[in-house]
Amino acid sequence: MIVNTCGFIDAAVEESLDAIGEALAKNGKVIVTGCLGAREKTIKEAHPSVLAITGPHDTPAVMKAVHEHLSRPHDPYTDLIGVKLTPPHYAYLKIAEGCNHRCTFCIIPSMRGDLVSRPIGEVMQEAENLVKAGVKELLVISQDTSAYGVDVKYRTGFWQGRPVKTKMTELCKSLGELGAWVRLHYVYPYPHVDEVIPLMASGKILPYLDVPFQHASARILRLMKRPASAEKVLERLRAWREVCPGITVRSTFIVGFPGETEQEFSQLLSFLQEAQLDRVGCFAYSPVDGAAANALPGPVPDEVKESRRERFMALQQKISEGKLKRKVGRTIRVLVDEPGVGRSSADAPEIDGVVRFNGGGPGEFRDVTIDRADEHDLYGRLQ
Repeated sequence: MIVNTCGFIDAAVEESLDAIGEALAKNGKVIVTGCLGAREKTIKEAHPSVLAITGPHDTPAVMKAVHEHLSRPHDPYTDLIGVKLTPPHYAYLKIAEGCNHRCTFCIIPSMRGDLVSRPIGEVMQEAENLVKAGVKELLVISQDTSAYGVDVKYRTGFWQGRPVKTKMTELCKSLGELGAWVRLHYVYPYPHVDEVIPLMASGKILPYLDVPFQHASARILRLMKRPASAEKVLERLRAWREVCPGITVRSTFIVGFPGETEQEFSQLLSFLQEAQLDRVGCFAYSPVDGAAANALPGPVPDEVKESRRERFMALQQKISEGKLKRKVGRTIRVLVDEPGVGRSSADAPEIDGVVRFNGGGPGEFRDVTIDRADEHDLYGRLQ
């Protein structure tokens, strides 16, 4: 069994270690990969029986470990096929590696380096191959999706014999021609992000935007070395919703960052109430080895951090419940993940809610009439 991990914050480390433990208990033979793989000692101390540990974005090392522990005869055809670790009907499409930002709570640049964009022709060829193989949803990912092409000055590449710039907007236009759902993750709110909203409104890509805002206090954002401000974010949200009323905006936030005052946390709650975001994740700040934020003064006590996280999520739960209840009575398009469970355009796999119903087969697009909702999920009937 292969376990992909995250190692950027303590909560993610603990979740990854727990996942490794569960995999060992279930299967007994486990290969660990992903970001936490860069901290081999941490994994070995917790789970000395894992077969192998590889770092992030290292498919060859993963396959080498697989073949060492699960030998098989050479096949000249299947040996040419890349590794895909998701269900057949959706796939992650990585467009770049690394990040140019130096957020004080993050160690991605020290682990993965600065932004390196993949050639757009290569990305589009991979996407086209995936769709031809039956993939119905492409989830576009990187550490900073909206910065795609910055490092190569938006160099022109080629796909299907025509020129295409290495830029997020051009990539989205091209992906929108493939006939699959296209979902954008990890999008910094740069000005040119506005250019993709009309593509969402016209149905070329999903009306879904994952933007990690992290906080609303200008002072805390400066300490985090994050772009944007709460006022500008609210303006952008209003503008996006005017162009594409059905857009789903997901974000993540950190509470209890060093020096965060109760007033600044209240400011964050006020922002959350006004922003009315559709999907939200929240982490209580935890120091990461090597992160610059560790040296900041004013650490927030653990019990205060957890209390703030709970208050934040309680407010978001009410917002989410209200937004989902407004979908009752509607008929929406759903991609079925397994019989009885699917996702709408508003739901990314594993991190958002689901739509529940009776029937359906994996990979099917079905219409579902919504009968009821709770704070996370929708429930309905297949049409």
